[in-house]
Amino acid sequence: MRKKILALVSALAFSVSLAGVALAADCTGSVTKVEGTNVTVKCSNGTETKATGSAKVGDKVTVKDGKIEASKPKPRKIEGC
Repeated sequence: MRKKILALVSALAFSVSLAGVALAADCTGSVTKVEGTNVTVKCSNGTETKATGSAKVGDKVTVKDGKIEASKPKPRKIEGC
């Protein structure tokens, strides 16, 4: 009986740890809401993610491990010589 309970608890702990990794998924999108350092980002795949950092509504950002990283602007192309 104890082995069954131990196996069940181990399986549950493993499932919870995988869920935590899935919730901390990386995404790129725009900021929709700011409350202090808590930021809500609407990802390009349509989901919303909450993260911490400094950003303004409308900024394009990347979320990694629950933290905001500002997206780098695309470099301008120089034409002609």
